[in-house]
Amino acid sequence: MKATVLHKTFSLFLAFLVLFSTLSFTVEKHYCGNHLVDTAIFSEAKKCGGIDAEDISYVKKPCCKDIVDIIEGQDELSVKDFQSIEKDTCTTLVSYVLSYTFLFETVAKPIIPHKYYKPPKIIKDIHVLDETYLI
Repeated sequence: MKATVLHKTFSLFLAFLVLFSTLSFTVEKHYCGNHLVDTAIFSEAKKCGGIDAEDISYVKKPCCKDIVDIIEGQDELSVKDFQSIEKDTCTTLVSYVLSYTFLFETVAKPIIPHKYYKPPKIIKDIHVLDETYLI
């Protein structure tokens, strides 16, 4: 029971690890001067006031700027066959698996010889009869 739950949890963790390692996205930030106006993930950031300073012709130096951070994931996943592993690596892998396979052996159930023994019924208190008291 515990092994199957552990196995499913570990498989789910590895699936999410592959998913998030291949995920790529962009983060776009829009600044007006030194003030951050908007940040957007997967879409375009909203501009300040609807009119960019770049659109106005009489402003010599535009005060607005856009910064785009592209976070790229892994593009190619490499899958190796068991036949493509080198001989030394294969030997190490097999010895590792075999050593851990025989490490955990099941223990035989112990035999309890007096499991079904019923003691005799006590009719009289033996300590009182023999007058042996533990002081």
